[in-house]
Amino acid sequence: MRSGDALLDGDLLQMRWRDALFAHWDVPPETVADRLPAGLDVATYDGRAWLGVVAFVMEDIRPRGAPFGLSFPELNLRTYVERPGADDHAVFFFNLDADDRVGVPVARWLFALPYYRAEMRVRTDGDAVEFVSHRTHRGASPAHFDATYEPVGETFVPDPGTLEHFLTENYRFYTAGRRLYYGDIAHPPWPLREATADLRSNTLFAANGFDRPAGDPVLHYSPGTDVTAGRIHRVGD
Repeated sequence: MRSGDALLDGDLLQMRWRDALFAHWDVPPETVADRLPAGLDVATYDGRAWLGVVAFVMEDIRPRGAPFGLSFPELNLRTYVERPGADDHAVFFFNLDADDRVGVPVARWLFALPYYRAEMRVRTDGDAVEFVSHRTHRGASPAHFDATYEPVGETFVPDPGTLEHFLTENYRFYTAGRRLYYGDIAHPPWPLREATADLRSNTLFAANGFDRPAGDPVLHYSPGTDVTAGRIHRVGD
């Protein structure tokens, strides 16, 4: 696993993620453990697992060295995992919704990730970001998200060992089909600010078979970061 702003061996894609909302709810570990594929354990912070909704704009995604790229909004529901015997702390995605007819099938093929087609709208008004998503993927459970979020407070980079670091500084993801796969990304640490959000609608939990978590989410905003992504690998190869 590579982290920080180090380049990956065999970088496949480069992109920028911007105007990101991180909304996280703590849940009992067993809520998440029952939904993970064999070979992965729940990662916890102070004994709690976390479900995160992350909304952002993926900008200028392209093969490294290509002159032009694609840009589209993305919305995902995730949790955090560990693999026994591996020194990693990683993301496991339950869904990744995106507003791009080309990007969704390519991402499903290249990375074996649960991408779904959605119609999305992103508008900015000063620091405020309005993000609306309506899943349109044929055969998939319906999902809708409608929120306005904005940063408050000063920018900071999370320190190792903090909750903010646990929730945002993850440089590996796992995905499962017939086999368990992993992929690595690299980027500078997220510049974060605390955030407020008006979450008018969010059916991502129900679409993925979860009850809506109790309590208010932990909210963070980031203006963005530059990212590179490598190829996926089968665990055990």
